Order: sequence, then structure tokens, then C-alpha cells
Amino acid sequence: MQRNRLARIGRLWERYWGIGSLMALGLAVTASGAELPPGYWSAGDIEPILERTLIVRLKPDLSGLTEAERMTVDDLLAAGRILHRLYLESVHPQSLEALAELEAKHDELAHSEEASRVTGDLLDLFRVFKGPIATTLDNRRTPFLPVAAEVPGKNVYPADVTREELRAWLEEHPEERDSILDVRSVVRRVTPDKLEADLAALEGHSELALMHPRLGQQLAELAAGLARSDIDAQPTGFYAVPYSVGYADEILEVYDHLRHAAETIRPEDADFAAYLGNRARDLLADDYEAGDASWVRGRFGRLNGQIGSYETYDDELLGVKSFFSANVLLRDEERTDKLAAAIGGLQRLEDSLPYGHHKRVSSDIPVGVYHVIADFGQARGTNTATILPNDADHARKYGRTIMLRYNIMTHPDLFANTKAGWAAAVAPGHADDLTLEGNFNRTLWHEVGHYLGPSATAEGGDLAQALAESSDLIEELKSDLVSLYAAPALAESGYYDAAGLRSVYADGVRRTLQAVKPRRAQPYQTMQLMQMNFFLEHGLLSWSDDGRLTIDYESYHETVAALLAEVLAIQSTGDAERAGRLVDKYAVWDDARHEPLAQRIRAAAKYRYRLVRYAALGE
Repeated sequence: MQRNRLARIGRLWERYWGIGSLMALGLAVTASGAELPPGYWSAGDIEPILERTLIVRLKPDLSGLTEAERMTVDDLLAAGRILHRLYLESVHPQSLEALAELEAKHDELAHSEEASRVTGDLLDLFRVFKGPIATTLDNRRTPFLPVAAEVPGKNVYPADVTREELRAWLEEHPEERDSILDVRSVVRRVTPDKLEADLAALEGHSELALMHPRLGQQLAELAAGLARSDIDAQPTGFYAVPYSVGYADEILEVYDHLRHAAETIRPEDADFAAYLGNRARDLLADDYEAGDASWVRGRFGRLNGQIGSYETYDDELLGVKSFFSANVLLRDEERTDKLAAAIGGLQRLEDSLPYGHHKRVSSDIPVGVYHVIADFGQARGTNTATILPNDADHARKYGRTIMLRYNIMTHPDLFANTKAGWAAAVAPGHADDLTLEGNFNRTLWHEVGHYLGPSATAEGGDLAQALAESSDLIEELKSDLVSLYAAPALAESGYYDAAGLRSVYADGVRRTLQAVKPRRAQPYQTMQLMQMNFFLEHGLLSWSDDGRLTIDYESYHETVAALLAEVLAIQSTGDAERAGRLVDKYAVWDDARHEPLAQRIRAAAKYRYRLVRYAALGE
């Protein structure tokens, strides 16, 4: 399956750097050569956001790597760069050409200090927001480059499709549900140009035709049916192709890098090599089971990495499509060994959860503490931890792996910013309750929480499909609550002392604090607001006379258990309507209460955004 790498690089270069529609629309510099056309944000638009942006530079010590490990890292970084561009393409159809146009303008305007500073700042914004759409200080999503507005389905569904249209079509064509709702497929309208391009991808890459043996015939039949129909009729219907077909050249290039990395590292780390080789094949087959099994059950040396598409947070249409990400991680061996010794007794915790369909879980969860070498795609940013895979069947058979990102979790500037917002939001007596250790432990047990509780409905149904756009929100809410529900049992076992328990509880409250009113499409922020309102309703939190929060630690466990029971019931039944009612009831922003608190947090916490740079990428 080895390909002509130079030929493929040429195709990628033409795709990413050729003349794009932005140039065709006449969006060029003015005659002065020092101004940007309409659609580009001005310095006045950019400055308020960059003033609130913390630059985080990650530079783990790689001096101890062997030559084989260094070469493996180089291949993984190369694969990550390609997956990052795939992510950009999947979140907005104009991302890549808008970036290329901006970079060209930055070079063109190098002679003008003022103009090149603006284009340089716009490049920083593109990095912060991972695309051409900004989240403003008042939490609106808006373009800062001359591109179309963001749509809920990003660029993995037709731009004009609505949730209602797609669901109605699926009701009429239930035989298409599996492909349309597949976690790793691009949904198209049935049009001649789309079918021609997808058939060409299969015909041009025999390995993809081998991995998807029936797809070519299905597409050919669709094309033939379309040719027989009225050519003037509007296109009707939808079809889907796997990511490997939709992004064939790029996926095959990633395949080459992963295979080469596997061959390089095999003499020193056979398990990691097996994972990389299996994941390379997974990307061609769009079936991650082999890679997931070797990832979770393997015992790796110093290197690890998340490679592929897993999380569905960016899909605001149906909540089922995953988006590409990658990271390269260096294991902190001493901290990992200490943490592994502390994890145990998970079956007792699972059995204690307030729902009736408990599952069997393994206490042998691979947990690692890592230093981030580089992140790409959806993973880029300051995410503190990950637990994967999400596939319920894979998790049942092989378990899940937890990766804690130590050089982010303990970054002093990040924690100082968090602590400032906390101190402004709570009564003075609680200011010192929040500690770095509490954040670390709550984050760890949040990730363990993903492993516990329902992984399917009581009838065996898929949770993501059952709960649709609420599935990510409900899952994250469950995991937050499990991390807090487990705390007293962990204290009884000696895992936490009294101060440690209090700090975990404090971080659970800190998690609910919002600097701006969340949009319903933001699952994390929405479920955090829901927790705050539930805690206020049940007395765990209360408002002091000056508008700050006071915490009743004595009622903590009872309150958390009540909300957790409702969330677990929603997952067990797969009841999307019940989930919607819970969200509607508690995702409420009170301008008289929440907004003044948010203003306090905004005033105290200097930074709202993070721009991460990686020494390994020469940044």
C-alpha cells in the first residue's frame, strides 16, 4: 500500500495553495498596498481579544529520547500537521483558502509595519480559534476573515441542510441511517459533481476500494439513477462517504507517516509500534477497533498519542460526527506510576452509582501522566485530560485509556488566571479552598467518570443517537458529577485527606462559574451553568449580600447524588425529551444574578483565550 509520496504532496499543495475563491471574488489589497479589504477585522476589532489572550508555550524536555524515538516523533508531528489541516477543512469550507490568502497578504504587506501587524494578529486569531470564526468577548460566533458564516453542520454536512430536513429524509429512508449517522462519514447531497469526485477517489486509490468493497457500486448506482432523472430537477436525497474517501489524499499521507513511525519504533517499543500500525490501517478502513484495542491494552514506553477522529463537540447539527485531532505525548514515568497505584476499586464505585443497570468494569484502566509535545486539530488548546475511546463496544471489550496533560494542568499562568476568577466569585472565606491539587484530582476523576455509568441505553441502544444533540452535554455532566460523587468514598479510603476533599469540592464549584452567558450549542458551558443552578436550588450554593457565592460543603454529596441520579436515568432510558426538559429547566441565565457574577469574574481574570505554541514545532 505504499504510495508515491511526492505525487501526493503535489496534489495536496495544489489543493491547499492554488488560487481560491477568495481571490476570484476580488478580495485583494487596495492600490495603496497597505489596506485590507472588507471582511477582515481591523486592529480595533482584534485588540480587545488579543489583550485577553494568554500565550502558553510548551517545551517538554526531549533530551532523553533515543534516536528512534526522535524519528518517531518527527513522523507523528508530520501526521499531526496533515490532520490539523483536515480539521480546519471540516469545520469550515473556506478555512484553508482563507488561511492561505491571509498568509499571502501578510507576506505582501511586509513593507507596511502597521498592515503586517494587523495580518500577523489575524494569523494569531486563526490559531486561537482554530479557523476563521471567532468567539467574541460576549460569546458570539462571527467571522473575522471574509468567509461565510458558520453553520451547525460545519463542513461535514451540506451547508444548507437543516436538522429537520435531514431527519425527515432519514424517516423515509431508514436503510441509510447507519451511513448518514456514522461517526466518521461526510454527508453529501446527491449531485453529479459530488458523486464523480467520490468515485474518482475510490478509482484512484485501490486500497480504499479494498477497504470499502461495496461503496463503489453504491455510488455508481446513485450516479446512474441521477443520470436517468430529469437533469433540470433540483437534487434530492443524501448519501455519505467515509472520511478516508472524502479526504483520500490526506489520509493516505497520514497512513505513510504512521507506518514509517511504526517501523522505526518497533525495535524499542513493540506495543506502541503495533498501535501505530493498526491506527494507520484504521484510518483507511474508518474502523478504529484494531487501533483502539492495541492503544488501550498495550503497555507503551515513553511516547503516546491520540490519533484520529473521536469527539463530536463540533457537530451542532446532529451531534454524531467526530472531528480529527492528534497529539504527541511524553510520559512522566514517576507520576504515572504513583497514580496507577492509587486507582482501584472501580467496580465498587460503579455499583454505588444511583442507577439500576450496573455494568462490569475493569480496575485495570491505563492512566498516564504526560507532557504535551504538540497538539493538532480538535485537540489543540489547553484541554487538561482525555479518556478514549468513546465507542461503547470498544470500551466494553478493551476498556479506555486516560491521559492527563501535566504541563497544561500545572501551568502556573493558567492556574493563576483561574484562581483570580475564583477569588472574585466566592465569599472571602472560600478564597483559599481552591488548589492546584484539587483541580488535578477532580479532572482525573472526571475522566474516570466517563468510564462509569451507562455506556448504552438499558435496551442496548447507542447513546449518541438516542440523545442526539444533548448526548455530549449529558455525558460531560455525568462525568463532572461522578468526580464529585466519588469524593467521599475516596476520602474514606485515605486517597484524600480533609483538605484534599475540600479542594476537590471547591474545584467542582469553580467548574460551574461562567464568565459569559453560554450558547446552547456549547455543551461544556451549558452543563456547567446547569450545575450551578441546581446547586443554588438545593442550597449547596447561595448568594451572599454582595452577590458572591457561599458554599455549604455539608450538603454537597446529597445534592450531587440527586442530580446524578436524574442524569443516569436519562442515559439509561435514552430519553432525549427528558434530557431536553432538564436542560431547559437549569440552563437558565439570570441577568440579575449571573451577569453581575460574570462581570466580577471577567474583571478579575485577565485572560479569556489561550494561544498555545509548541517548541517541537519550532514555535
